[in-house]
Amino acid sequence: MGRYVARRLLQMIPVFIGTTLLIFLMVYTLPGDPVRGLFGDKGADPATLAAMRHQLGLDQPILQQYWNYMTGIVLHFDFGTQIASGRPVTDVLGEAFPVTLRLAAMAFLIEIVLGIGLGMVAGLRAGRLADNAVLVVTLLIISIPVFVLGFIVKSVFAFQLGWIAPNVSNEATWSELIAPAVVLGSLSLAYVARLTRTTMAENLRSDYMRTAVAKGLPKRRIVGVHLMRNSLIPVVTFLGTDLGALMGGAVVTEGLFNVKGIGGTIYESIVRREGTTLVGLVTVLVLVYLFMSLLVDLLYAVLDPRIRYA
Repeated sequence: MGRYVARRLLQMIPVFIGTTLLIFLMVYTLPGDPVRGLFGDKGADPATLAAMRHQLGLDQPILQQYWNYMTGIVLHFDFGTQIASGRPVTDVLGEAFPVTLRLAAMAFLIEIVLGIGLGMVAGLRAGRLADNAVLVVTLLIISIPVFVLGFIVKSVFAFQLGWIAPNVSNEATWSELIAPAVVLGSLSLAYVARLTRTTMAENLRSDYMRTAVAKGLPKRRIVGVHLMRNSLIPVVTFLGTDLGALMGGAVVTEGLFNVKGIGGTIYESIVRREGTTLVGLVTVLVLVYLFMSLLVDLLYAVLDPRIRYA
């Protein structure tokens, strides 16, 4: 196991370098000049613009800029400085990341509890009324875009019923994040429910399930140990990668509910051409994806003891 973990950690290094380089190239080849944008319609003389570009290192070759960026992260944990405000990007990350982490954690919890719960109900009653109802509801959720669902939730529960505030405050308390978390986790919830239902319905017809029933094992042990552990392997794979997707895909949800998290900061960085902030945020999300992928692989052996790592 230790050798496998070490090998996977080493494999993360080229993946991390490749993804961050690709993101860096995409961001810094976007049209527009962030330095010129600081002056708005007033403009500035070429000498001032050139001096600011030199100060920010934007006059260097793109690969040199990437080298400076990576060495700053590795050696000093320095993600650079915002062009407009002059604030360190680490401060921006320190403010935005905890908010999105709370939002993603709530959405992830809703996704696990309701998604797996509905999938179990449908899988154990495949072909019956409960199964058909879960399939219809989840198909309806999948068919509605996130921004439409968010607009419906906000219109009904905030403006008509007055149960929630239309926008999340700067404190972003747990209670204020319930509605955005439901919207954010709804699509993944539907996929988890359908995936759990499909794998459970297939495993119910397997030989080891018939053997467990023939041995007279209690139903709770049959379902909880034999059926669920084997059925959850593809679900865990989806959940592991989806946690990173929840954090990175919160742009629309955070914009609808005015949540000051990573999604909103990414959107503002794109609009303002804040390449340093954007690359820093995406770099953190890449790290989340990589470590969640490793954690998912390690959980396979817990769910299925037949899996062994060389």
